[in-house]
Amino acid sequence: MTISSRTWKIGGGILAVLLILFAMFSRSKGDNASAAEMTKTDAITVGPENIAVVNNSIIMSGPSISGTLEPEREAVLRAQVSGSVLQTYADQGQAVNAGTVLARIDATGIQDAYTSARAQVVAARNTADIATKDLARNEKLLAAGAIAERDIEQSRRSSIAAQAALEDANSRLASAERQYRSTTVTSPLGGIVSDRPVSAGDVVQPGTALYTVVDPSSMRLEASVPAEQLSLIRVGVPVVFTVSGYPGRQFVGHITRVNPTADPTTRQVRIYVSIPNAGRTLVGGLFASGRVSTATKNGLVVPAAAVDVRGTQPVVTRVKGGKAEHVNVTIGLTDKSTETTEILAGLMAGDTLLLGAAQGITPGTPVKVTAPANTPATSRTTAAGGQ
Repeated sequence: MTISSRTWKIGGGILAVLLILFAMFSRSKGDNASAAEMTKTDAITVGPENIAVVNNSIIMSGPSISGTLEPEREAVLRAQVSGSVLQTYADQGQAVNAGTVLARIDATGIQDAYTSARAQVVAARNTADIATKDLARNEKLLAAGAIAERDIEQSRRSSIAAQAALEDANSRLASAERQYRSTTVTSPLGGIVSDRPVSAGDVVQPGTALYTVVDPSSMRLEASVPAEQLSLIRVGVPVVFTVSGYPGRQFVGHITRVNPTADPTTRQVRIYVSIPNAGRTLVGGLFASGRVSTATKNGLVVPAAAVDVRGTQPVVTRVKGGKAEHVNVTIGLTDKSTETTEILAGLMAGDTLLLGAAQGITPGTPVKVTAPANTPATSRTTAAGGQ
């Protein structure tokens, strides 16, 4: 009985030890699993607004410009005579050809003056003809010795006076005819009527604006560049710009003229850009902003905000294998208008970079990217930079 009790005590002690060891092993395994799970769930989630993907694109650099678009050809038609507007034949937005009649001004008084001037020309011509014939006849008599030299002087003076009167009458007729024609207002070029400040019945004076006609097939942009960048400006250089009213669309023009003097106050030089507008998409008065394309390249392009240039070597924060890492890069052109930078070395197309506050993530930290809300729920959260 004593032996059995001792055996039970020994067996019970071994069992207790085994139970303790099993409990410790289970706790250790659970702790390792919890640590692994914690490590797995400690990945930092980054929204798509803090992500940029390296891609191949065209990047340009050059002085930024801005200004208002104006038609390259524009004509403001003004009244040249006084009178009442009898009728207008075109309205704003209407297409007209060169020579199209736009308006007529009352020509009653001007027509009378024109008729009188024509009559004066006829009378002066007859007087001049008679004086010329008298002079010719007297010259023949003088040659035959029938009259003295002093007798022909009167005929010569009369002929000269008659010719002068004829020239004066012709000049008056030309002026009256010009005024008479001015009562009919015609377009000097083909284009679109942009303004018509008068209507039938209005009384106008010389200088009163009647019509404005523009040629929309070509637009002009006037802008200024700093004198320090004048070496980058020359005739023929392309200009890429955007226009208010057409978001996301780019237009291209070329520098046609450069002002030879700088503004004494701003030290800026005026340039003139011609923009083809065959489709008549652009209209005058729109605000345009862009850049003179002095250098153009095709290469790897990233947002300028993704590159940290505060140190001696430009650095980006890349997500690769699901973890953040710092990568030294070599940069090229920088386009200030689009806020993009060319990458010459250090990255490949398709690399994922962090932006904004996400750039401060410690290298080696797991990173996940949250897809936009409109993506399928099954793929709403994915690891970034898996390549």
